[in-house]
Amino acid sequence: MSTLPQSTPLEIPIALESDSSAANTNLNSNDHGAYFWVSNCHGIWHNFALILSSALFIIYLVIQAKKSYKKLWVGRAHVVNWYYGIVWLVSLLNFAWCCLQTWECTPGKTLAWNLLSLFTTSGLLFLEVSLIAFLLQGNNTSGLEALTRTFAISAILVGFDIILKGIYVFGLGIPLFIENADDNRMKWGLWMVHKLVIIVAYGVVLFMYHSKWRERLPARPAYYKYVTVMCTLYVLALFACILMRTGFGFWLYDTINICYHALYLPFIYVTFLADFFQEDDMNMESIYYSEMKDAGFFDSDWE
Repeated sequence: MSTLPQSTPLEIPIALESDSSAANTNLNSNDHGAYFWVSNCHGIWHNFALILSSALFIIYLVIQAKKSYKKLWVGRAHVVNWYYGIVWLVSLLNFAWCCLQTWECTPGKTLAWNLLSLFTTSGLLFLEVSLIAFLLQGNNTSGLEALTRTFAISAILVGFDIILKGIYVFGLGIPLFIENADDNRMKWGLWMVHKLVIIVAYGVVLFMYHSKWRERLPARPAYYKYVTVMCTLYVLALFACILMRTGFGFWLYDTINICYHALYLPFIYVTFLADFFQEDDMNMESIYYSEMKDAGFFDSDWE
């Protein structure tokens, strides 16, 4: 009797299973890639909150662009013109940072994530420092000279900050921009010093506002509401850094980081730019006078 070969019936199912497995792998890879971009690393709600808020603010800037351009062109306000342009640039950087959160957890994207985070945080810090310099110059904040002085101070301080962070990240290999609940003392020590310095800067402005030197500052109470909010935020961030070895500290720090990247740019726009674009000069003077009167700036005139 002849014997039938045993290998023939076994080759077909093996080949089919291999093809099916390869197809499923490709499908899963595609699905995983789309899902990974939104949900991986910090989770879907973390990424969604950042992407949505930053996208909405850019959409708002686009809608207001034509009206804003006309006002800037007619007004010829050097400080506002440059500041508006910087807000646009930093908003685009911040939007990219929010959309590319998954780079933080992707090994091959570590360098790109560090560079993007360094430029984004430095842009946001430049806005903060320039506003503090603007306020501390008091009533001498108009004209090209004041603009040059404000941006020069901001550029020097932010440049030093970039160099220091660059040494930490690229020289010492300390993961400053990787958010995890580690206990790296050099990392969290630098962030604590960073928060403390900014708290002191905002504290100086608040001290002057509530002292006899208040008249030397710009007479707009909305500015000091901004300073109070930012000082409180940094105090909470400092507290979170101190408690970083606990789960609550990491949760608080992450929450503050989300709020900062999602809300800071709209906050400074509303505080410093919105009235400039929405009101005419006479109405602006009336608003400023009412705010100054409510804040007690004219109380000394009646004494």
